[in-house]
Amino acid sequence: MSEQNEERYLTIINDKGEEELCEILDTVYSERFDKNYVLYSLVGSEDENGYVEIHAYAFEPSENGEDGELLPIETDEEWEFIEDFLAQREDELGEEEEDEE
Repeated sequence: MSEQNEERYLTIINDKGEEELCEILDTVYSERFDKNYVLYSLVGSEDENGYVEIHAYAFEPSENGEDGELLPIETDEEWEFIEDFLAQREDELGEEEEDEE
């Protein structure tokens, strides 16, 4: 599902045709939708509190497995899946922080 402690990046082309470097925060596969999803943030986009805006897309890997295509999330059900996944990850991270204290 997700790989921890491994920095992963992707480059996207924004609406202005410019390349933007993004850090992959997590990946998840949904059996229900038979799709992979990637969650990422723009590198250097942290606000004054260290928060980032998380972007999510469906991800279709290429045959060689080295790259792929980002596809828009099309349904409310898929967005609900992503939101539930993020809430679960947030809970897990909160528990890890409590354990460290």
